[in-house]
Amino acid sequence: MKKTVVMIFASAALMLAADQTFTGIVTDDMCGGSHKDMNMGPDEKCVIECVRGGAKYALWDGKQTYVLSDQKGAAKFPAKKVIVKGTLDAKAKIIQVSSIVAAK
Repeated sequence: MKKTVVMIFASAALMLAADQTFTGIVTDDMCGGSHKDMNMGPDEKCVIECVRGGAKYALWDGKQTYVLSDQKGAAKFPAKKVIVKGTLDAKAKIIQVSSIVAAK
């Protein structure tokens, strides 16, 4: 019986940790969805400069900004629409990324 209960909890934990799909724009956690206040020109330039200044790459889904755990992968897509697969830590607003690809 004890073994069965442990297996049920382990299975539930794995199901909750399954990758989700997120679509949005790669941005930085300082500017989020709007780069206009920075007056740096194109959004791509602003994202790159903000990250150089200490911000982190993030995903803007149109409502929320989520920091991306894969900073190197995100660096390939500044200000571009992407599809991210991973798990969301909603409390910390961080996506543990398993893949990032350009959206079509």
